[in-house]
Amino acid sequence: MTPTAKSGHANGAILMGIAGGTGSGKTTIAHAVARGLAPLRVAIVDADAYYRDLSHLSREARTQVNFDHPQALDAALLCEQMRTLKSGRPIAKPCYDYARHTRADATTHVAPADVLILEGILIYALPALQPLFDFKVFLDEWSDVRLIRRIERDLKTRGRSLADILRQCGESVGPMFRAHVAPTREQADLVVAPGVTIDAAAEEILAAFRHTLAPGAVQTSG
Repeated sequence: MTPTAKSGHANGAILMGIAGGTGSGKTTIAHAVARGLAPLRVAIVDADAYYRDLSHLSREARTQVNFDHPQALDAALLCEQMRTLKSGRPIAKPCYDYARHTRADATTHVAPADVLILEGILIYALPALQPLFDFKVFLDEWSDVRLIRRIERDLKTRGRSLADILRQCGESVGPMFRAHVAPTREQADLVVAPGVTIDAAAEEILAAFRHTLAPGAVQTSG
């Protein structure tokens, strides 16, 4: 699909989306793209931070929640904060405790930027968010590669057992990918093919992104 930038972004920050299945490399590639956009100011926002707070549920009930369904995200807050950043104002991004499935009291300050990168599996499955995007990327990584990465991440950083990870992958990750993530591939301005290295993917995204933008649409900071 040929990238087509939306009109009106010259008056505010440009919002790039990076989506794809779990373990497709969204976070790593987002940071590589951000480095390639220097000297522009870039802010990366992870949609995972916007999971709903489940502190009102028992620990057992929290583990049964389908975190791969769009309704698991606080879409209203995510949309509100993306609009705020696009308008040139900072946000207090929520912090999520993935082991306890609760929202922490602390927040993360995100300063205004020239380019915003929002990354997450479900960002294109939230209708209210779609008008805010100026450029959409979908990472179409192999399913076995994604599964291995998912297992490694959840074991190392999210305090989950292998049994819980495999159960979640079988019961929700796979089915929800097919129902809510894979179909959004068609919305993307750029689809990155599977098996591409991080550096190659970043270069492809940067080239398409620069080609999409009208000359002078984004002014460098300073």
